Amino acid sequence: MRLIPICLFANSLMLLAAGPSFFNDVKPILQKQCQGCHFPAMKSSDLDLTTFAAFAQGGKKGPPFAAGKPDDSLIIKYLSVPLQPRMPMGLPALPADQLDLIKNWIRDGAKDDTPLTTISTKPSAYFQPPVITALGFSPDGAQVAVSGNREILVHKSDGSALLRRLPGKAERILSLAYSKDGNLLIAGGGTPAQFGEVQIWNPKSGELMHSATLTNDTVFGASLSPDASKVAVGCADNTVHVIDTATGKELYKIGNHENWVLATVFGVDSKRFVSASRDRAAKLIDASTGAFLENVNLLRGELTSIARHPAKDLVVIGGEERYPYIYLMDRPKNMKIADDTTLVHKLERQDGPILALAWSPDGKRIAVAGAAPQVNLYDPESGNKLASCIGHSAGIYSVAFSPDSSRLATGGFDGKVRIYDAASCRLVTSFVPVPISERTLTAGGTQ
Repeated sequence: MRLIPICLFANSLMLLAAGPSFFNDVKPILQKQCQGCHFPAMKSSDLDLTTFAAFAQGGKKGPPFAAGKPDDSLIIKYLSVPLQPRMPMGLPALPADQLDLIKNWIRDGAKDDTPLTTISTKPSAYFQPPVITALGFSPDGAQVAVSGNREILVHKSDGSALLRRLPGKAERILSLAYSKDGNLLIAGGGTPAQFGEVQIWNPKSGELMHSATLTNDTVFGASLSPDASKVAVGCADNTVHVIDTATGKELYKIGNHENWVLATVFGVDSKRFVSASRDRAAKLIDASTGAFLENVNLLRGELTSIARHPAKDLVVIGGEERYPYIYLMDRPKNMKIADDTTLVHKLERQDGPILALAWSPDGKRIAVAGAAPQVNLYDPESGNKLASCIGHSAGIYSVAFSPDSSRLATGGFDGKVRIYDAASCRLVTSFVPVPISERTLTAGGTQ
């Protein structure tokens, strides 16, 4: 009976004796304090801090650390004032305990203990349906793309067949959108607390044309400009990034928001876009330069979703406050304090926070979904509710109209795609978008 506490004591001594870990101790500091300026799409001073290999390679000033010699290491000099500008730039100095941790890691040999991981092209195995966080119809309405674990699954739009599986690096896919000509499929997502990613696919061949890695967390609300030249995404570091679809390169990033940016949508002519954030603002941005133009809305609750009229610069936004608001993108007169002159309609309050919005291609319906297990459809002209699509057992995270506006696809927590008649909300079909594998039994139980 004395063996268990003795083992625990021995393990505790081993943990105390172990030095700082790059993966568990140093990398989280770099992610939080430094990666906002030193990641692949930006690389200030040619320095990338997202992986050990890139970190060790260094930037314009040379290798950032000398194993065993913390006092001779550039990173320590920049973090502790001797070299200017002191890092992290524009932020408070690194706390003493964090600086000591990095010093001790270098003193102990600056070893890389990052777990070996590989990005496999082998399709994921599923033992239960995953939460659906994104879906979208192809421009011809024949296919529907659905988010999976580290992949996109492309189905016939009636759910009768799985046509293609597109595996990628991102653990989660949070946004999906096809170009109007069907030649591009963009996906936004990432792996939490590690990286965000924008994927640009050729959906016809299944080729991943470009992958852009951004920030140190997943990216949200990816949208494709109508001319298919740009992708805009929001980030958890309060920034918006814009990617060139032809090259996969970042064009610029902007930092006008004060909280997570969770949704974006381009205007009709692709020259502007609107970003919506937990800071309660929907901001109008010049898409060619990234210049802030003005706030579209009167600030109320945190915003999570946005959608645009198919032919007009009208947007519907919603979030924590539970009310969908329809706004003009352009202000009819000069803005004043507490100005809400861009408001067209305030729709009825939902039964839970709003998590997804869609505007039908014919302009006649707005779909509103969220924490409540139903999708409500509204007439954008009158603001009246037209129907409610029921059948989900929990929250709904994504909605999309078919190109002819006749069908509405929904997906969420229960892992099923449901296809409704968009006029009546009659359920047409439902299906689990992933192949479910049987668990194998071993002598020790299920695997």
